[in-house]
Amino acid sequence: MNARTLVAAIALLGVGGCVTIPREAGFGDVQQLLAERGVGRVHWNQGTAADADVERHVADLLSRPLDVNYAVQVALLNNLALQATYEDLSVAQADLVGAGLLGNPIFDGELKLADGEGPVIELAVVTDFLDIFFIPARKRLAGQAFELAKLRVAGEVMSLAHRTRQAFYTAQASAQALDLHRTVLQAAEASRDFAKRLHDAGNINDLAYASERATYEQAKLNLADAELQATEDREALTALMGLPAPTAQLQPRLPELPANELSLDDLEQKALERNLTVALARRQIESNARALGITRSMGLFANAEIEAGVAAEREGDGAWAVGPAVSLPIPLFNQGQPAVATAAAEFRRARHAYGAMTVDIRSAVRAATARVQAARVRAEQYRNVLLPLRSQITQQTQLHYNGMYVGAFDLLRAKQDEVTAGAQYVQALRDYWLARSALEALVDGWFEGASTSAARSLTGTSTNPSSSEATHD
Repeated sequence: MNARTLVAAIALLGVGGCVTIPREAGFGDVQQLLAERGVGRVHWNQGTAADADVERHVADLLSRPLDVNYAVQVALLNNLALQATYEDLSVAQADLVGAGLLGNPIFDGELKLADGEGPVIELAVVTDFLDIFFIPARKRLAGQAFELAKLRVAGEVMSLAHRTRQAFYTAQASAQALDLHRTVLQAAEASRDFAKRLHDAGNINDLAYASERATYEQAKLNLADAELQATEDREALTALMGLPAPTAQLQPRLPELPANELSLDDLEQKALERNLTVALARRQIESNARALGITRSMGLFANAEIEAGVAAEREGDGAWAVGPAVSLPIPLFNQGQPAVATAAAEFRRARHAYGAMTVDIRSAVRAATARVQAARVRAEQYRNVLLPLRSQITQQTQLHYNGMYVGAFDLLRAKQDEVTAGAQYVQALRDYWLARSALEALVDGWFEGASTSAARSLTGTSTNPSSSEATHD
């Protein structure tokens, strides 16, 4: 063997350096997860011709008054934070590809000069010998991390859809309430103006006039508060939809109560089976269990670097000496016990966190179900009882006013009370839709209220089983 052999070895080790990373990066699997949960179209902008089609589709949606489903669709296609989340798939995909590659060889060279002799050259090319054995285990861990990334991305999509739905109902209710506050202000203004005329004519005293003025001024303040609330709620929705300005038109009224309520049977079990956060926690246990098994079988070599390669030395007389080179640590003090203990702790933590999450989500589903039922009862009470009563009172007051049994203030106050009841119905209707969308998100989507310990278990996992971080999140 000579220097040409060494160069050939370097060239051989360089073969395989040409790898490609798929751009799709598991996005199809994410789309499948979302389709199973009834989520609308999602698209990953990657500079393809499809991007322009998506832009046209978004523009078409924004050209009409949006209902909640269209607003969610705009958010899913237009939210840049979601596009950033999709890059997590590329990172996980790259990690998976990288896990299947040998570590780069290390080239080492030395030049020594001595009196009366020619230069001495020492060259060596070595690579981590353990890589050959760690690659299958590393690929399994990277594959697990890739699957976790898909679940996390799908969960982020579900979370955005849920938050957009909540923001839409809130913004729609605020706009509807704002219109009612304007009506109340008009009625209060009419009452105040009428009181002024009576007061100027000496038909009412200062107390009665001051009372009407106070009612009007309070209505002005309430309207200002309602305007601010409507603006804030609208901006929150605009940001979720990824729009630079609040240009989207919303359908003006909240949808009425649906005739049929959600089936509330077995919701806890459905949530445990379908909720993406729970699925992610299950996957995390599997990943940690696999990491524990790998660490137990290979823990002796944790942090170890066993290098093997070819070394060459050119003596002063010009002759080359070429031969194998190897370096390895002696496992005298660290025999892998800390790595195994860490992996075992990570596995136990993930298992306990999963148990805690199942308890949390069952409780959350029961609470959400109760909120839906209570909100529906409250909205029905307004719709079926209070609103008709307030309308009847206004009509009867009008008749009494025509017969001069009550004054104009009584009639105006009856109208104000009717409008106020309408505003309270809007709030009750909003609360119902918020509660219902939250329950649907719990069953099919993402559990925002995961406990801290559970949330910690849902972070990423190292794909390098040869390091002490292999079993860390």
